Amino acid sequence: MKIALLAFAFALSVLAQPKTVFMITDAEGVAGVCRQEQTDPKNAEMRQLLTGEINSAVAGFFDGGATDVFVWDGHDGSQTLSALTIDSRAHLIMGVLPATMLLDRHYSAVAFVGQHARANTVGGVMAHSYSSLGIQNLLLNGAPVGEIETRTALAGWFNTPVIFLSGDQAAADQLKKIDPDVETAVVKEGIDNYTCISLSAEGARRLIRERAAAAMAKIGKIRPYRVSGPVTIEMEYTSRHALTPDAALKPGAEVMDARTVRFHGKDFLEAWERARP
Repeated sequence: MKIALLAFAFALSVLAQPKTVFMITDAEGVAGVCRQEQTDPKNAEMRQLLTGEINSAVAGFFDGGATDVFVWDGHDGSQTLSALTIDSRAHLIMGVLPATMLLDRHYSAVAFVGQHARANTVGGVMAHSYSSLGIQNLLLNGAPVGEIETRTALAGWFNTPVIFLSGDQAAADQLKKIDPDVETAVVKEGIDNYTCISLSAEGARRLIRERAAAAMAKIGKIRPYRVSGPVTIEMEYTSRHALTPDAALKPGAEVMDARTVRFHGKDFLEAWERARP
């Protein structure tokens, strides 16, 4: 009897623990967004489409038992979202974040909404790694990566799992490779860089809410993605953003050629703090 009571008390304590979700937003992975001019943060249609998907994800997370959702405006200088239009239950984070992306606050889970695939991805809608104009390639320990892989690794460094992604098929496939149990909401299929087959806004929102709710049940089941040290992060810039002579003076930097610098760190966080775009 005593053992059963202790087990019941433990179960109650687990249920009572806060479940906080940190949502990273972007625009290139939103349903109905397939042309570069649509990604301007002042584009009214894009803002409406993105906000609708964000609010659907927020609703889904609360449906699934979230106690708090923090939404970071992560697209193009953090000037896309408005506190007037996001779900009233959510907190809006605006501005440039530190290298830790506030993950040192130890959220229960991380989610991506409107996410695109990494640079040079076939079938990735407007695929790029942080900057389509400034960065040609980004490598983690010699393997191509983008925002999905580096931010999932950063979350993992803080022992936080990624549980959800909405975006195009290519982005979903890339997260699934490192996090097979993650919930994804595929809202469009890329034909080429600026051509896609998209769900309607209503269809995308319905799917996102459903999958976001399902993702909450995976907190505690999905293991954080950990990258063992030592770590190298290599950035190949475009010709217009070739390296300056002081590139080699940065801590842990190794200049590879006129456009490429490799950063070394004892672990992921140290390498990322040195290299982050």
